[in-house]
Amino acid sequence: MTPAIFNPRAHSLIRGNFLVFASVALATLISRFPALHVNLWLLIPLLGCCAGMVDTLRCLQKRWNFYHGGVMLCLYMDLMAIMLVLFFLVYPYLLWVGEA
Repeated sequence: MTPAIFNPRAHSLIRGNFLVFASVALATLISRFPALHVNLWLLIPLLGCCAGMVDTLRCLQKRWNFYHGGVMLCLYMDLMAIMLVLFFLVYPYLLWVGEA
């Protein structure tokens, strides 16, 4: 019997949060954060963040309780992580357009 973290059919809040955290860490490494560079490989961490958010979304319950509220906070955190990766992806292009 395997833990729920390794079973993709089972709902796991830890797996979703880990996917998002690992994707943001990978995006920070790929973009070379202090000096952002144009890099389309950032689409892979963006997809990882989206997959982690979907995995977190699966953990919502129908009735509101404190677990449901905690999952909502995790979803907001996932949304902020997606916006950060999108910033890493789009900002160098905006600088490039501004130079022309």
